Amino acid sequence: MEDYLAQLNESQKLPTIHKDGPVMVIAGAGSGKTRVLTYRIAYLIKIGVDPFSILALTFTNKAAREMKSRISQIVGESESKSLWMGTFHSVFARILRSESEFLGYSSNFTIYDTQDSDRLIATIIKELKLDKDLYKYKSIRNRISSLKNSLVTVKAYLNNPELIQHDNESRRPMFGKIYQTYVNRCFKASAMDFDDLLLKTNELLNRFPEILSKYQERFKYIHVDEYQDTNHSQYLIVKALADKYENLCVVGDDAQSIYGFRGANIENILSFQKDYPNSVAYRLEQNYRSTKNIVNAANSVINKNINKLDKKVWTENESGEKIQINQSITDSEEGRFVASNIFENKNNFQLNNNSFAVLYRTNAQSRSIEDALRRKNIPYQVYGGLSFYQRKEIKDILAYLRVIVNPNDEESIKRIINFPTRGIGQTTVDKLLVYSNEKEISLYNTLEILNSIEININSGTKNKLNEFLLLIKNFQLLNEKLNALKITEEVLKRIGIINILKSEGTLESISRIENIDELINGINDFIEGQEEIVGSTGSLSDLLEDIALVSELDKDINESEKKVSLMTIHLSKGLEFNHVYIVGLEEDLFPSALSSTTRSDLEEERRLFYVAITRAKKKLTISFAKTRYRWGKINDCEPSRFINEIDKKYTNFNISNLSISSSFKTKNNNDIRLKKPKTKKSLKPLRNNANINHDNSNYIDIKKGDIIIHNRFGRGEVVQTDGLGSDKKAEVEFETSGIKKILLKFAKYEIIK
Repeated sequence: MEDYLAQLNESQKLPTIHKDGPVMVIAGAGSGKTRVLTYRIAYLIKIGVDPFSILALTFTNKAAREMKSRISQIVGESESKSLWMGTFHSVFARILRSESEFLGYSSNFTIYDTQDSDRLIATIIKELKLDKDLYKYKSIRNRISSLKNSLVTVKAYLNNPELIQHDNESRRPMFGKIYQTYVNRCFKASAMDFDDLLLKTNELLNRFPEILSKYQERFKYIHVDEYQDTNHSQYLIVKALADKYENLCVVGDDAQSIYGFRGANIENILSFQKDYPNSVAYRLEQNYRSTKNIVNAANSVINKNINKLDKKVWTENESGEKIQINQSITDSEEGRFVASNIFENKNNFQLNNNSFAVLYRTNAQSRSIEDALRRKNIPYQVYGGLSFYQRKEIKDILAYLRVIVNPNDEESIKRIINFPTRGIGQTTVDKLLVYSNEKEISLYNTLEILNSIEININSGTKNKLNEFLLLIKNFQLLNEKLNALKITEEVLKRIGIINILKSEGTLESISRIENIDELINGINDFIEGQEEIVGSTGSLSDLLEDIALVSELDKDINESEKKVSLMTIHLSKGLEFNHVYIVGLEEDLFPSALSSTTRSDLEEERRLFYVAITRAKKKLTISFAKTRYRWGKINDCEPSRFINEIDKKYTNFNISNLSISSSFKTKNNNDIRLKKPKTKKSLKPLRNNANINHDNSNYIDIKKGDIIIHNRFGRGEVVQTDGLGSDKKAEVEFETSGIKKILLKFAKYEIIK
């Protein structure tokens, strides 16, 4: 027993051996909270506490597995197996199955996932003959989820005039009927959704005192990991279970409370000592993860929050490098800066790809990073979501573009023939496919002769198919005179996908809009890059070829090879990396425009920034762009207020090899400020480049055999040149982009040998 306790410092050891009474462990980033929680449970078992009477609640299965594995190494597997340890949902599902008869459910009740719930709600909306544009099933499901997590049952809803009035004002007066029908159908099917696992546990403990007493007696020692992330429903369950013995140990960090949008309530940890006046608070303040510069920088940021628990995180680690603050001209150049910097660090210090992580506020930001990493041939993995070009909304739009260029692309037609919904069902598509296969013609050809063939499709559906065909033909005509950017914008406008997503009003739909926005940004970047390629018109065909090639590169990467990690900051919580890049540090992006109107929202955004900073072990780079393409326009950007909140003695400021613009001014050589941002009215070519200091006066001297680094295409060798003076061209074989013929006068490159 002494061996494992010897691995703890004094601050960690005190809460570990604190046996009875309520305990709060305030654990700073990288301070070893998981070790304390793990060793505390092992210690209780070692001194004679029955493992059957110990409950440990986590937020991920991975955390529960790792903790149980460590405990079993200390106390033995037979003892650790007796622990009640798992996620809130898994533990409460176990309790509900044991006591299901009290609530009228069978013990083998089904647990509905999100898709199951969506399908059921969509069916109810259809049965009630409600307007699908007003009653969007995902919006309805989100509202039901929010009510359940606030413990608002159907009965409570129907007795609350304010809630009913809210839905009436939202033009959804039948919401209560949908909620009631949904709950009834779930009960009839003996099914619970994920929110029910919390709601029904609360109901079980409140309605049946004998059940509450049973589990209070069973769980004499209760542990909660990441307590700052608990919502109201979880808080009430834990409080009820711990009410008898009050042997409750909660571990968390208020500075890392970042899930308010999911219902997490930071007040649960801030008010712990009010809930339990006889509690003891321990602070883990020594950081074992990061350098002094990173730890101190993080402290200087989080100290700006008012609503927090007092603690001072420190470290005995080396001072390390200062945090690099980098400015790029555009978001695309930001991506190229990050890729180039990773490339240089890998080569200069012989580092593996998995030493690096790129963190961003929204998933859409991965596009420019992904494109830049591919062109540097750097393997990467996008976590928490699909690679940019594999996301549904992007694949849907690209399917339209492919059909415009190649109408015989059957898979793409099948994907978009009823997207957005236009009343063309799968049965109709199947009939068309049978006919085209029998006649050995394409699906598109079948649509073209639809009115002159005998096929069992009613006139109403035929009209819808004809309208779809006319839409594609109109796009094809426009494609003859518009470049890739303009035709894509026209497609988006005519299918109305942005308005459809806006009307949904969900977090998911906002994310999809941001992804579409990034696609347009990428196409704009593509058009700019084509200006220097001989014979390129920036056509849709050229664009699709470019996307297809970089997408294929993904497939060639050896899956076993270590990769650079790309993820949102929310997803990075609990992880650590030697080198971290935080990108997009601009006002209205980070902090989000949706989260900077109230102090509580802004403080959560600041906590999110704190989490991002403290993921870095050795080196941290923070990046922002002067312009970013968002919501259909190129916008001037203002550096995030969070940059100025870092004490400047821990940072260095870099402007990507550009001289400081007159648009900048400094305050005491520290504060970074831009002029008031202005929104540009239209797309304009972005000529500046932050990554390559391209002086084109040397193009006359370029010759066969020269090795160059091109801003867009990477490293390449000059195969041949032709022409004189300003008309001089070069054929260059690039390592990742193949052979390109470029106009040297406009090319963005530098000769390296």
